[in-house]
Amino acid sequence: MAATKTLLVPHLGGIHAGYALSPSTHDPSKPTAILINSMCTTVSLYRTQFSDPKLTGAMNLLAIEPLGHGATSTKSEHFTYWDTAIMALQVMEKLGIEKAFAVGTSQGGWMVVRMALLAPEKILGLLTLGTSMDYESTDSRQKGCWDPAPILTPFYSKWSSPVPTPDFLIDDVWCGMVGSLGFGTGVTAETIDFWKGTLKEVYKGDEGRKKVRMAVICLLERDGLLLRLGSVRCPVYWLQGTEDVVFGQTVCAEQIKLFTSSKEAKLTIVEGGAHYLNATNPVEVGNALLELVNKYK
Repeated sequence: MAATKTLLVPHLGGIHAGYALSPSTHDPSKPTAILINSMCTTVSLYRTQFSDPKLTGAMNLLAIEPLGHGATSTKSEHFTYWDTAIMALQVMEKLGIEKAFAVGTSQGGWMVVRMALLAPEKILGLLTLGTSMDYESTDSRQKGCWDPAPILTPFYSKWSSPVPTPDFLIDDVWCGMVGSLGFGTGVTAETIDFWKGTLKEVYKGDEGRKKVRMAVICLLERDGLLLRLGSVRCPVYWLQGTEDVVFGQTVCAEQIKLFTSSKEAKLTIVEGGAHYLNATNPVEVGNALLELVNKYK
């Protein structure tokens, strides 16, 4: 399911940002971790983290749905990952959170790094999961990362329409791809069914078609961050799974070295971990987050 709460922030002429917060009101006595979900998922991607008493006892958890995802909506049809980063920083401000750690799964990793670049005084540390800081360049693909264009371009074409599509409903093929690429070979039928239902609820009608189309455009046309990583000053903990079929294990080992100004930049390879590491390996992710927060809060 998508977030049940939204917060109005001013970017792009007004964005209703979908979010989940534990506890229900921000506790200023505890540090805060912001969680940004992966492609076409919602705050529900972090269900396990929200139900972990070790995490909720140590920090506030604030999951925010990117533009094009979940309950987040805006009148502007066009946006980029930079816009989501600005939106998330404005959500922090609206909730009275001056500083926070930021966790990003897959595309969320690109977004939280953008947050640290845009507002270094607000981001205390980054935990990036199953991601890459490059775009889908030739170099990236030659090193084992995926090539999304042949897979996603037909969906972009199918979801483009000069007239409203009130009866639009996202198809089962897309729903199945989100589950199989992210959760790996061990994904359960229950998990597949949950995300199939969630995607069909979020991406329906003309607004839903426009949201998912723009989410795909953002992915197909995203900019890389390699030349900017040296400007990130906060610590960076990067976890990558051995079973990540999207980005593999080669580029992460190269790119973690580009955080040359970070207080600490550490890569951990998680045995058996799939692309959505926070879902497939919550223990390792929880331990890494606690270590980061306790060391740098």
